[in-house]
Amino acid sequence: MVETGSPSTGVASLPRRIVGVVARKRTYANLLYLLLAFPLGFLYGWLLSFGFLVGLFTTIIGIGFVILALTVGGTRVIARFERWLANTLLGTNISPPADRPAADGIWATVRSYVDAPSTWRGFGFVFLKFMVGVVGFLLALALVNAVQFILAPLRYPTTVEFGEVNGEPVVWEVATQTEALALLPVGLVLLLFVFHLVNGVAYATARMADGLLGDVSSASDDADPSPVAVQPDDRNTEAEGAADRFEGDEDRSPPVDTDTEDPDAADDFVWGPR
Repeated sequence: MVETGSPSTGVASLPRRIVGVVARKRTYANLLYLLLAFPLGFLYGWLLSFGFLVGLFTTIIGIGFVILALTVGGTRVIARFERWLANTLLGTNISPPADRPAADGIWATVRSYVDAPSTWRGFGFVFLKFMVGVVGFLLALALVNAVQFILAPLRYPTTVEFGEVNGEPVVWEVATQTEALALLPVGLVLLLFVFHLVNGVAYATARMADGLLGDVSSASDDADPSPVAVQPDDRNTEAEGAADRFEGDEDRSPPVDTDTEDPDAADDFVWGPR
């Protein structure tokens, strides 16, 4: 009988972990998130860059301050949407930040947005979202090629395109059934590889979203206390140990020579009347 946790169990479950990625719902939710990241990241980058640049150049006529305020507010709206999107598709549990103090009035509210660290963390995530989108776009292209390889036996003769080199397309003309069948295992391996990459990139993006879009104060409150901190029970234990050592030192004090010639020293150790 094979025991739980034995090397044989790990070896037996390895193929399941490799192939099982195809049947997981989380894989396709992660893939959808990465596919949406490219157009969303491009849109975010264009809107925020336009808002900040135009706002800075038009501050001399006053309207720039309004544009900058709207851009800051738009950043927080986008961060709220991205927090919901990560919780829905990436399976995170990101709570909204609570670092913005309450304010009365329009300008006081704008200033509270500017003072809140979550505003600038969200701004950083929005710009990093474009890089995530680029990676998602490349993974989508690799996934399309994998599907073409898998379907090659059903649609040959066909042409498989791998991209461009120096402006020239790199293609493979699949004209025979042997070539089409040879592409089938290549496509399956590539499909599994791409799915695992999708889950890995989605995991890293989820951790990034948790750090930049979540409530940092709640995370610090849940942290473990410092290991060097001394608890009250530890201090009591140390005090009792010190007292025991002090009493032991008194018991081991050297004996006093009562035959000394000093009468005063001898009187200190005479018990009872003389």
